[in-house]
Amino acid sequence: MKLHRRHLLGAGVALAAGPALAQGNIHDHQAGQFEALRTPGRMDLPDLHHAHAVTESPAPPAARQGAWRALAPLPIPRTEMAWAAEYRGRMHLVGGYAEQRVDRPYHHAYDPASNSWEELAQLPRGANHVGVAPLGDRLYAFGGFIEQNRTPHDGAFAFDGTRWHTLRRLPEACGAMACIALGEVIHIIGGAIGSANRRSIDWHLVYDPRTDRYHRRHPMPVGRDHAGIVTVGGRIHLFAGRVDSFHTNSNLHHAYDPQTDEWQFRAPIPTARSGHGTVWFHDRIFCMGGEGTNRVYGQNEAYDPATNSWESHAPMMTPRHGMGAVVIGDSVYVAGGGPQMGGGVKSAINEAFTLA
Repeated sequence: MKLHRRHLLGAGVALAAGPALAQGNIHDHQAGQFEALRTPGRMDLPDLHHAHAVTESPAPPAARQGAWRALAPLPIPRTEMAWAAEYRGRMHLVGGYAEQRVDRPYHHAYDPASNSWEELAQLPRGANHVGVAPLGDRLYAFGGFIEQNRTPHDGAFAFDGTRWHTLRRLPEACGAMACIALGEVIHIIGGAIGSANRRSIDWHLVYDPRTDRYHRRHPMPVGRDHAGIVTVGGRIHLFAGRVDSFHTNSNLHHAYDPQTDEWQFRAPIPTARSGHGTVWFHDRIFCMGGEGTNRVYGQNEAYDPATNSWESHAPMMTPRHGMGAVVIGDSVYVAGGGPQMGGGVKSAINEAFTLA
């Protein structure tokens, strides 16, 4: 079923305006918010989720644990889209798996002020694991896979709030890159190439919108994809990710200094994972969700750059991977994602975390 409505209101969801839900009493808001990748029709949280879900972190607990709350669900269950991006005060989700396909061009935006979703102009080339980053007045999208987590394309596009524009193609087709804006350019780091011979790469590109060109920078120390990325104090921090597969997830954490074009090793993330959300929030870098071998993670771990140390916070209500996280106001918003290892089930779950 193809969506035709541009405005998809969710303010009537009973739990949206209520207080945070208890971590062990969340089944009501999950009902009917899942769908199998190959079989149409809504379903409840799959039983396999309970076997795969892990929420205990090896990091020491933070003094302020924070809390999660349920919000208006996505119009359709989705996973493996672009890592979420905050653009013009809304959370944007581009591409991914939806409605029994892995190359959807769907583009939804969530407005926390109205607790509602809107369907926007679709991505010109449908794909999963698209690299996205906002810069200035545009939202940029790079590459992605046209098959299930493999066979990337080299397209690049920019959204101006109304429509998409085609940019210079990537030097090589790639998907699952970590993308982030710093200054007047966008850094495109790591990712995966190939189809049957899919593998992680260590490349580090900088895209300059002023010239519509790419430039090479020092590659990251270990090639990986599905990694988390954030900027703090003029440096880029890169967390975890796959080394070719989620069976060989990394716990590595490196910081990149654009002034010296050098990478520095920092304290590893306590839970090795891939496909997780990463944000800068309350003077900490928070990493949440992700997957591993027979694992879907709910750990919510925070890194303090001042002390080079980690601590843990309240885990996700619904552990997921293949989703993203953004900060808007005083909350972290996390929507969509897979509730079990692999891409076999998608979710419409939308939840927010706050320290208040």
